[in-house]
Amino acid sequence: MYIGDVVALEAACATLAGEPVVAIDTEFMRERTYFARLCLIQIGTDRDVFVIDAIALEGELGRLAPLLESPETVKVFHAGSQDVEVLLKATGATPRPLFDTQIAATLAGFPTQVGYAQLVHDLVGAEIDKADTFTDWSVRPLSDTQLAYAAADVEHLARVYEILRERLEREGRLAWLEADFARLADPATYFADPAEQYRRVKRASSLDRRSLAVLREVTAWRETEAQRRDVPRRWLVSDESLIEVARRRPADAAALAGIRGVGDRAAGKMAAGILRAIAAGMAVPEEDLPRLPKRSRVPTDAQPVADVLSAVCRIRAREHGVALTLLATRDELERFAAGERDGHPLNEGWRHTLVGAELEALLDGRSSLSIRDGRIVLSEVFEERADAAD
Repeated sequence: MYIGDVVALEAACATLAGEPVVAIDTEFMRERTYFARLCLIQIGTDRDVFVIDAIALEGELGRLAPLLESPETVKVFHAGSQDVEVLLKATGATPRPLFDTQIAATLAGFPTQVGYAQLVHDLVGAEIDKADTFTDWSVRPLSDTQLAYAAADVEHLARVYEILRERLEREGRLAWLEADFARLADPATYFADPAEQYRRVKRASSLDRRSLAVLREVTAWRETEAQRRDVPRRWLVSDESLIEVARRRPADAAALAGIRGVGDRAAGKMAAGILRAIAAGMAVPEEDLPRLPKRSRVPTDAQPVADVLSAVCRIRAREHGVALTLLATRDELERFAAGERDGHPLNEGWRHTLVGAELEALLDGRSSLSIRDGRIVLSEVFEERADAAD
């Protein structure tokens, strides 16, 4: 059902109120703007699919907030972080409680970042046509084909949710998802603090502390300016140019213009903003200069140990039907092998229960690894000693 006016939107909200489960997807454009431009919101139940024209109803989408915030209704998404972000901006609300089928699927044996079409095929036996994946959703009017494509993105999502939920509940894994889903529903997840964006700039760690202070200020200026103009950050100044600005610390527009990638931007208001940011970075007291933590190099002898840990993780992933990368990445295994355990994913929550505890025992010498009948077996060391004594 196409929803293009306030009366139809109010009727849809009334129909959806009190539903135990709704499936939600969005279509948006972001290539030429800082903030995503929401074009469509698709909401499905086991009976109906509503395709809401977010462009036609701009300024009225706050009417969806009671549904999104209703504790009685589970909001189901697939790979929903960007959907939640654009809904927060459009409606003022984050969906909660929510369930993300892509995250949940990794605990049910599917690969990390499994696609919606693949899940629908494997769990429901239906095929999803992805022919309109790269359509321009901001152009009106929308064709029947586009509307059908948009509706299909939620048509089977509630059923996928039910199957995954039943499976994970049966296997005692549903609680494992709580932290991930809480993070998705937290508005703070989608707030980009301009003063912290310098940490994400490539090669920032190569700068001295004074240059890092300058980088922090010019990056904060870029973030704020990109938001004000609603343009992508890179359209103002690239990361590479910001690094050069921080290194050279130009004192005037002419010097600024000499930095590759800045060029014509060094004229006018933009130059003034950048130069003010540079001056602010130069004025930071010595004792308050920022520093980025230097990531320690993993010792060479930890890498073969990580190979052993990886073999154990691979076995446990297969036994428990979860994606290997969900347990630990190669980098995480190397750092665990090197003794970095505080705050490590393998030392917390369900990962520690599933495999982290036995990896700790192996590293601490409290268990041993052997091959029996072509399979890797972990045994407690004291048991082996007791057998030998007998």
